[in-house]
Amino acid sequence: MASSRVVRVRPVPEGTDDLLREGVRRLQAELEVTPAFPAEVDEAARRAAAAPRLPDLDRTDVPFVTIDPPGARDLDQAVHLERDPQDPSGYVVRYAIADVAALVAPGDPVDVEARRRGETLYGADSKVPLHPPVLSEDAASLLPDRVRPALLWTIRVDASGEGTDVTVERALVRSRRQLTYDEVQAAVDDGTADEPLRLLREVGELRLTREAARGGVSLPLPEQEVDVAGDTWSLSFRRQLPAEQWNAQVSLLTGFGAASLMVYARVGLLRTLPPADPRDVRRLHRTARALGIDWPAEMLYPDFIRGLDPSVPAEAAMVVACTRLLRGSGYVAFDGEVPADPDHAALASEYAHVTAPLRRLGDRFAGEVCVALCAGGPVPGWVLEALPDLPVALKRSGQLSRRYENAVLDLVEAGLLSHRVGEVFDAVVVEVEDDDPTTGTVTVADPAVEARVTGAGPLPLGEQVQVRLVEASVADRRVRFEPR
Repeated sequence: MASSRVVRVRPVPEGTDDLLREGVRRLQAELEVTPAFPAEVDEAARRAAAAPRLPDLDRTDVPFVTIDPPGARDLDQAVHLERDPQDPSGYVVRYAIADVAALVAPGDPVDVEARRRGETLYGADSKVPLHPPVLSEDAASLLPDRVRPALLWTIRVDASGEGTDVTVERALVRSRRQLTYDEVQAAVDDGTADEPLRLLREVGELRLTREAARGGVSLPLPEQEVDVAGDTWSLSFRRQLPAEQWNAQVSLLTGFGAASLMVYARVGLLRTLPPADPRDVRRLHRTARALGIDWPAEMLYPDFIRGLDPSVPAEAAMVVACTRLLRGSGYVAFDGEVPADPDHAALASEYAHVTAPLRRLGDRFAGEVCVALCAGGPVPGWVLEALPDLPVALKRSGQLSRRYENAVLDLVEAGLLSHRVGEVFDAVVVEVEDDDPTTGTVTVADPAVEARVTGAGPLPLGEQVQVRLVEASVADRRVRFEPR
């Protein structure tokens, strides 16, 4: 599986672009979602954009930058790092997060609609936003050279990468540049990066080392992406750049700090994941043996997963099999009593989502709890009233998000392959059904497709095979192969 490089498929055949866009419209109607907002919500958003509630503290002196995919407009986070003047061996991480509450008042039409939506849905060029674009892509977004209200997190990190102190307060900020991950990576690699970006690498790598020591785990799954440029649609598999991992570690560091504040105060909203079921771990040991991958009995599963290389066919299948360990994530709200199981097992720590309030509803509420706690004041009543209902609402919106994203991928795969039924492709069997070894999943490198495969006999998990495309239905969003 060529997961370490970007694979572009050929442009779609003439007329397929219209079919795909119509397919997306049908999907949105089927799921009852739409990019459009009711007129009263749009009007409330325009009024809010014209009259944000601005804080007194001005930190526009800090030269923040944002780091996002190319073309992003809903910029939740801006970052700056420096050496700690109180401890030159340590660091000061400043993370500015878009202050949605500065523009969205409790109970106003934008708030009501955001609570109904739950999160932004992504799929090709068919984004269904949580907030109207006049807010999420303009007035609340941390766009370069715009003064914006933000929740400013200040986190001190020692020489080992451990966070030692965290505070958050409202402040005005101004991002200097909107960078892409490729730009950050290139600047660090060729030595032209300024000190904050060099320190981002230092802190990111320290935090990755601490993650490994803590027993945290993240699966090295390549991402399947849909790109749309005019009437050209393409699919790609891509692996994260180191710069993305460094930036993600700053977000995780902030989430750990937020969780510690809320657990100490016994009020808040945590992101949780139960521990891996020992039966699943034993099953994965058997899968590793079947694939010929060495997994010493004394090696913990996070260390084993960390060493897998998804560019190796057998190890790609192993990575897919390991996804069963990361199922069951959710949210838990509390006020007065810390939950019995507050940890996120994959992160081996208590954790909270607070860094993407433009795209996730819960982040706004968790951020407000932390601001109040750091200010020494009471948590706002509107936040406390909402907390009990948030876990169910966020679970529902998360399920919808996954369903939408997967359906768009299925649609695009079918559209790109609709003219190639009968062709033979090189593939890797990455999953086999437990109760039916003749059915499973293959990944095809060119084009970058994951799809069902059904054979007459047991499928060879983790092996390279040739498969024939037997179905590619745009109407049903279905692609199916069979072994050659």
